[in-house]
Amino acid sequence: MARTEEYALGEYTFPRGWFMIADATEVNQTPQAIRYFAQDMVIYRGESGRVVVIDAYCPHMGAHFAKNTSSYVVLDGEQVQGDSIRCPFHGWKFSPEGNCEEVPYSPVSNPPNACVKSWPVVERAGCVFLWHDPEGEQPDYDVPVLPEWDDANWVQWKIDHLGEIDCHPIELVDNIADKAHLTPIHGSSEAQYFENVFDGHIVIQDFAAGHRTLASEVLTNYTWYTGPGILMSRMGGDYESIIQICHTPVEDGQVRVWHALLVKSADASNPDKGIAYAREYQEVSRLALMQDYEIWANKNPCFQLLKVIGDGPFGQVRRWYKQFYDPREEALKIQEKCNGRIVTKGTVRDPWPEKKS
Repeated sequence: MARTEEYALGEYTFPRGWFMIADATEVNQTPQAIRYFAQDMVIYRGESGRVVVIDAYCPHMGAHFAKNTSSYVVLDGEQVQGDSIRCPFHGWKFSPEGNCEEVPYSPVSNPPNACVKSWPVVERAGCVFLWHDPEGEQPDYDVPVLPEWDDANWVQWKIDHLGEIDCHPIELVDNIADKAHLTPIHGSSEAQYFENVFDGHIVIQDFAAGHRTLASEVLTNYTWYTGPGILMSRMGGDYESIIQICHTPVEDGQVRVWHALLVKSADASNPDKGIAYAREYQEVSRLALMQDYEIWANKNPCFQLLKVIGDGPFGQVRRWYKQFYDPREEALKIQEKCNGRIVTKGTVRDPWPEKKS
């Protein structure tokens, strides 16, 4: 696995930002072990419906909150009470904020230093997102909002779990600038335009071309990263749709990836038929992503691109991406240097200049 240090991205091993960590439909009152950013965590849904994520180990004597099936705390259904959780080893109870609420066998007050780290989480559009910040600060931007998620004219997605690959996340983010791969990988034809816009913590790809599977004529893509790990794209192909691709570091140089597609119903008068069309279209979209995925899973790391005329603005993307690996005060300076628009030539709208005779 290629490490962050080898890419010279910044001070921290893992980036700052919002990252998907779970399919919300799979989170319940049974605590589950998860691992991201080289840290063991536990996720569960409290009785109120709130999703809670805490570090995995009890500060008392180090027991794992989720990896137990035989303690009577677990067998008696007493592990999650309200939105709080009990350790299966000695029954210590912790609030969703990570504070010790009860030591059931001791007359002394709850130890003030008996705390477990609680992670900021947001549940949105069927996904659970976690805020990771090496500096321990609160979020400085929001998870994207999708009004279409609650619109009856749109078919809600089901999450495609694509698993883990030994690939540094920068290799995935490079795609936002990669015009040249669209024809050999995805079968794009006659690109109409291709440009990137850098705006603070967001980078945008605006692109249109023919496509072999997702559009009978022209596929328009307005694609953007919100931070380093959440990509969305509004696509205007055979069906109006919104793609979401999320990747989250598990270890340094390893990511977990998800795909989902929100589709405007092809037949609003027949919901079942609309859902069937949406599921078929989502599978076509997933297979298109898997063309990229196969490359990512089997490539050598690209520490320094051998760039030629016709490549997109990879260097600018990587400069933009560095903001998430440096302290916030440095991030603002990086944004100021990166903000702006870059047009990649070689399209119908922006052709190469004619050669002078």
